[in-house]
Amino acid sequence: MNEAEFQKRLAELVAEIDALPEGERERLKALAAETRDRHEQIKESVRSLQESIDFLRLGIKYMIFDLEATRRENAYLRKMLEQDPNGNSGNPDGGHPDGGGNGF
Repeated sequence: MNEAEFQKRLAELVAEIDALPEGERERLKALAAETRDRHEQIKESVRSLQESIDFLRLGIKYMIFDLEATRRENAYLRKMLEQDPNGNSGNPDGGHPDGGGNGF
């Protein structure tokens, strides 16, 4: 049942309730109002849930993107290691940026 149909049927119910004797009318009107309120609460919960799911999807997409980038970076670094198994980067001091680590 879509929203328009729900509202139509609820309005029909309220109209029928208005035709009842006074004693029964108030109790049933209160139940109809409670039904309307609960319906609104459910709609709000569904909206909130949809927003949470959208946020979760976005987070998952970001994580997948990050994972793929990390895999590409790892593959690139492995390839570099395979090309130079000693870890030398072509620097005369053995690949150490501080000049070989001897302190001079």
